Amino acid sequence: MGQGVNKAGVVCVLACTLSGCLSDFGSGAGEVSSRLKTVDNTSVARPATHTEKVQSESQIIQGLAARRSALPTGSSFDKVATSVLAANSRAAESELRAAMLRSQAASKNWLPKIGPPVSLSSLGSIMANLIVDQVLFDNGRLKGEREFAVADVEVAAVHLAQDTNDRVHTALGLYSDAVEAREKAALAQVSLKDMGHFAWIMNERVKGGVSDHSDLNILNQKLAEIKADRTANVERAQTALAELNAMSIQPLSDLRGAPRLDVSSTAAQPLSVVLAEAEKIRAIAGAKVERAGNLPGVSLGGTVGEDSSFGVQVKSERLLGLGTGSRLKAIEATKEAAGRRVAQANEDANRQLRKLEGQIAATSRQAAEARGLTQQAKQNLDLFQAQYDAGQRQVIDVVGVYETFARQQQAEVTLKYEAIRLKLQMAQLLGILADGDAI
Repeated sequence: MGQGVNKAGVVCVLACTLSGCLSDFGSGAGEVSSRLKTVDNTSVARPATHTEKVQSESQIIQGLAARRSALPTGSSFDKVATSVLAANSRAAESELRAAMLRSQAASKNWLPKIGPPVSLSSLGSIMANLIVDQVLFDNGRLKGEREFAVADVEVAAVHLAQDTNDRVHTALGLYSDAVEAREKAALAQVSLKDMGHFAWIMNERVKGGVSDHSDLNILNQKLAEIKADRTANVERAQTALAELNAMSIQPLSDLRGAPRLDVSSTAAQPLSVVLAEAEKIRAIAGAKVERAGNLPGVSLGGTVGEDSSFGVQVKSERLLGLGTGSRLKAIEATKEAAGRRVAQANEDANRQLRKLEGQIAATSRQAAEARGLTQQAKQNLDLFQAQYDAGQRQVIDVVGVYETFARQQQAEVTLKYEAIRLKLQMAQLLGILADGDAI
């Protein structure tokens, strides 16, 4: 048994040497040995890990890590993002870790494979013999497997970035809903106070027989509507904050306000396009593996032990036939299809960006107009109030102008937060709601 193991070791060394000479599959060993010595052959450097190597060589992962968040540092939005990411279960991170381990395993696939022969008729000789197999030429199958594994890591990294940005977008959407509802509830509270004053005046006029009781009923109805709107906004804010706190590591109910958010459509490449590119690389690598499986390869190996046999073998996973040519053409077509999917993803992303740009511009313009209309409504209200004080207007006239002013305030708040939501949606599409290196 000891002699068989020694023979297996000799065979492995010979196979590694031959594989390094006959193919590029042994290049990994050369890279490691070159890092062990410096130029003067005296000092030894520690080799980089496989994870560091993948990160340094992958343009996709480097691009993801270089992204900077569009959220103002220290703002309420930034605090919300930090808190919800700290409580993130990060299932996509586990998928990325698994993909990295698969890539690390695939990076060693050029090494010889050793294992015992297993058959029902020779179970007793399993430990006495070893099978050694070293691929010498395989039409690029092993290299394709390594490329596929690395591309799988890149796809998982993009999924992690998407998952993180989606979570932050959801949290910021809830926070925006809460802040908007709070602001509208505060406006309703002021309106309730002012309208209550008008109702008191009308009530006194009705008591004195100056005004009709129907006018008082109208004011009481308006008061009830304002109370209902205020209650609805308070409940909306409470619901949004409760949901936000459920996905946060700490309560966020004390945060106030929404910062100014500037997002440019050219800030980064949309994550959907990056994902399509990563999937294209993976599809091409998979096509290489599938193509190599349809062609014969050469390996060096045999059985080492009591019944030793060793030599060069020609292997093929699939026998050649009349349909082999069509299968190879179909494999090549998958590469073209992957490229077209990238073009389609790029077109779809550009369409969405142009749409969001138009909506943001329109909503921002409407919000500016709403601010102007609110100021104009306030001027009209002040004028009617002065005329009422001078005895030139009735209470119900002032109430009508005040209602216009209150509605315009509510519309201004709605447009302001609609623009914020559109900017957050664009930032989500671009994947800039969190720093890439932090992800």
